[in-house]
Formats: sequence, C-alpha cells, structure tokens
Amino acid sequence: MHERRESIHGQWSSRMAFILAATGAAVGLGNIWKFPYITGENGGAAFVLVYLLCLLLMATPIMMTEIMLGRRSRRSPILGMQALAREGNASRHWSLIGWMGVASGFLILSYYAVIMGWALAYVFRAGSGMFEGMSAPAIRAHFEGFAADPEKLLLWHTVAMLLTLTVVARGVRGGLEGATRWMMPLLALILVALVGYNMGSPEAFYQALSFMFTPDFSRLTPQSVLIAMGHAFFTLSIGMGAIMAYGSYMPERVSIARTTLIIVAADTVIALMAGLVIFPVVFANGLEVGAGPGLIFQTLPIAFAQMPWGTMFGALFFIVVSIAAWTSAISMIEPAVAHLVEQRGFTRVRATLLLGAIIWAIGLLSVLSFNLLADWTLFGKTFFGLLDFVTSNIMLPLGGMLMALFAAWVMRADSTRQELGLGRVSFALWRLLAAFIAPVGVLLMLLSGLGLWQ
Repeated sequence: MHERRESIHGQWSSRMAFILAATGAAVGLGNIWKFPYITGENGGAAFVLVYLLCLLLMATPIMMTEIMLGRRSRRSPILGMQALAREGNASRHWSLIGWMGVASGFLILSYYAVIMGWALAYVFRAGSGMFEGMSAPAIRAHFEGFAADPEKLLLWHTVAMLLTLTVVARGVRGGLEGATRWMMPLLALILVALVGYNMGSPEAFYQALSFMFTPDFSRLTPQSVLIAMGHAFFTLSIGMGAIMAYGSYMPERVSIARTTLIIVAADTVIALMAGLVIFPVVFANGLEVGAGPGLIFQTLPIAFAQMPWGTMFGALFFIVVSIAAWTSAISMIEPAVAHLVEQRGFTRVRATLLLGAIIWAIGLLSVLSFNLLADWTLFGKTFFGLLDFVTSNIMLPLGGMLMALFAAWVMRADSTRQELGLGRVSFALWRLLAAFIAPVGVLLMLLSGLGLWQ
C-alpha cells in the first residue's frame, strides 16, 4: 500500500489553479514565436495535422506520466525519482532523470530569459510608435542593432530574470498560482481581441484559415514530420521536471487524465490562435510566411508600421509574447528551487535568489553570443545556439523518454493505475502509448537531432 506523502511546498488550491499553472508552463515562446514560423516553413495545414497527431499520441501520454510521477512522489524531481525508485525496488540511478530535468530547465532559462527580454523591449518599442513610417530595411536594421548592443540586451535580460524570480520567491500559492491566475486569462483575452481585429480583413483572414486548415500533403516531407513530432513534445515543457514539480502540488482527487487533456487542448488552441493573429497580418502585407525565427521581431513590425492601429496592435502582440514567456520561465526554475528547499533546508527566497544569480550569470554568455562573442563558436554554434541544441535535441527528449519508460516498465502496474485513476481499457491504452509509441517517437527525434537519422 502506498503511503501518501505531502509536499512541504503546499499544493494548488484547486483543479483550475493547477490547469492554469500547467498551461502557463506549457504556453511559451514555442506557441507564439516558434509554432507560426515552423508552420510557415513546413507547408501549413498538413504540418498542423501531423503536429496534432503527434501531440495526441506522443506528448500527451508523456505529460500524464510526468504529472503522475510528481503527484506520486510529492517531491522535487530529483528526490521524487529517488523515492519512486525505492518504492519500485529499482536502481537509485533512476534519480538521474530528475537531475537531468532540473539541469535542463536551469540551462534553458539562462537563454530563454534573453529572448523574453527581447519581447519586453519590443512592447515599449511597438507601443511608442517607434516603427511607424520605418521602411522594412530600417526595421530589420533596428533589430540587428538592438541585438548587437550588449548593454541593452543585458538590461532586458536582467529585467526578465527579476520578473521571474519575483514570482517564484513568493511560493506555490502566493507566487506561481497567483501569477498564472491572472496572466493566463489576460493572455487569452488579448489573443481573442487580436484575432477579432484580424477578422476585420476578411480576405487575409480567410487566406490564413485556408493555409492553416486545408491540408496539402504534397508539401509535407519526412523532415517536416520530425519537426512536428519535436514541437509537439517541446510545446508542453515535458522532460525538464517543471511539469513533475507542478504535479507534486496537485490535489489528490483531481483526475490526471482529464486535466492533462484540458491542458493539451488549451495549449493547442493558444498556438492555433497565435497563427490566426500572425498569418493574416503576414498575408495582408505580402510578407513571407516562412520567414523563420525573425518572423515576430523583424517581419511583423514591418506590418505593424503600415496597419491602422498598428501601434496598439503591435504593443498588445508583444505583451502576449512576454506573458507567454513569463509563465514558462517561472516553471523552469521551480524544480531547482524546490530541490534546494527540500534537500538543503534553504528558505524559498534564498534558494530563488541564489539560483537566479547563477542563471543570470550563465545568461550573460547568451547575451554576448549576439555581439561581442558572435564569432566564438563550438561545433559551428554560438554559446546561445549550443545551449539551445543540447537542451532541446538531447536533454529534453532523453528525459521525457526515460520518464515514460520508468513509469511503464519499472513502476508497479498497480501503483501507476492507482495514481492515474484509469479504467482497464484506458490504462492499457496509456501503457501502450507510454511504453512503446511515445519512446520510439522520441528516440527517432533524438537521433534526428543528433544527425544520426534522417
């Protein structure tokens, strides 16, 4: 019989509080920044359809698994995996999954805060009307000049980190829950307003709908399928321990399966809404849908400069990007903070400040990757690019795959069935997905990311 544990950090006040917090962790720059441009690069609707299938068959069962591991252990990822390994009479080395997750979130936040800083800076740039009357070359030159200025990037990187630490230091209910309780509805409200604004240009809006929802499978390539698979995995923030940490604060009687499906649905709706915000603007202004990572910082401001109410539209758009980045950023540092509080007896404020200072310092190298250290490369990548590659292509998929394998093959079936609360058929389906389909998909993605399989 499993001895019920309690998290020393407290728990979410309700099921809705957990849904908002976990959705906030999942919704980030991947939804607003990355999803639209990779959709544009990979043919639109056919890519979206494959992405949704990957989300359902691979990412959802792994997210259920990570939440289940967190709630079962009621500990931070490192100590939680140790406790679960002991419960299953398994090797203590399974705790390395927890270490990998905490390290992943730690490293990702160091460069994620840099991009969050860009978004915060562009709220004020767009809102002040800076882009009005500027030509396309001038707007692109402005971004290049901004990225080339280490002092400006450092300032906004620091602001992003301070905003993140302020929330995390206040604890589960006072900080994480309190922040996401207002940030997520605000993000959704602004997105709805921006989609409504775009509906005022019926031709461009219809073109965007057709692009996103009328599949042309001739434009789909094997590489596109792998990209869809990878994004389905990363969009839910799986594998870095954040969802496991949030799961450890989850109320006992809340259904993991139903809650996970709600979170996945909310994350997907927000990503699709982001496309309906961005693509009508792109089509209405004759811009390139596959403009790549520079889409929102270099391409969209060109449109804002020419649109009616473009100043307000641009400011609201970058507020959405900033909120999405902020809700994800607080989840990335939470597992490491929780570990110091549990293992070392640190106060939450002390743990947050110490870890925040280290992450901020590592982030300096990412800041300098765009200017003073732009010519310094390792394996052909800047420090920023190397961190992104190692965490996104190795650490996260490996962590997610190992969590699924641990839950499906190492934990006792009665333990997982008890925690998931699934019936016989539903449990068999979860186990099929977690034990076979999801790990194989993640393995292919891992090999592709390492260039070992195409």
